[in-house]
Amino acid sequence: QVQVVESGGGLVQAGGSLRLSCATSGRSFIIRMMRWYRQAPGKQRELVATITAHGETTYADSVKGRFTISRDNAKKEAYLQMNSLNFEDTAVYYCNADGYFPYDEIVYDYWGQGTQVTVSS
Repeated sequence: QVQVVESGGGLVQAGGSLRLSCATSGRSFIIRMMRWYRQAPGKQRELVATITAHGETTYADSVKGRFTISRDNAKKEAYLQMNSLNFEDTAVYYCNADGYFPYDEIVYDYWGQGTQVTVSS
């Protein structure tokens, strides 16, 4: 089993910054894609950013130029640097990791419990 744990959320004023971290367990788990999603109250979960094992990234239009996703393959961690935060960024942020174990060819998908980000106007 693999555990995914997010951290770094909190309360920040508009215009401020936060850095989220996503730690994964599972020494033999080979991570392919890591993603950050968010879900605001009353809204559907939204894909925010993705990063491949080789460092290729994609972003939602709403966060381009403000958020940066990165990862440390050795630590099996991902990060989301969020700058110029605004009220619309308020949400629970979730980390998602998919990958496989060397002993089979099944792709597994794991989620964290989320971390709350609240931006005050």
